[in-house]
Amino acid sequence: MTTTQQRHHCESVLHEPRHSPTLETQLMVERCIREHGSFQSKRALLRALPRQTEPPTLVTILKYLEASNKVFLSEDGSIVWVFTDNPKFLQLLKESPAIRSRARRSSENT
Repeated sequence: MTTTQQRHHCESVLHEPRHSPTLETQLMVERCIREHGSFQSKRALLRALPRQTEPPTLVTILKYLEASNKVFLSEDGSIVWVFTDNPKFLQLLKESPAIRSRARRSSENT
């Protein structure tokens, strides 16, 4: 490799895209996981998305969603929506006897 080729190679490595997702892509992935509840793998999630997304971009989005406590990424590679707007979770809270009795007691005290 000549000096010129080495310089061009180094410049191209330094200026590689960092897979910064757009807000539209971020919201698309978030909506898809929320609606499905869970996926067995990243590949399954990629197949379910309405638009093609690069795997490194998806990894960046998943890291953000995990850091914001919206998804749980398990060791086996599955992805689960855990944010409290999950309708099943809210329904379980509503039907829970312990939660209902506490809510009833606090409303009686006010």
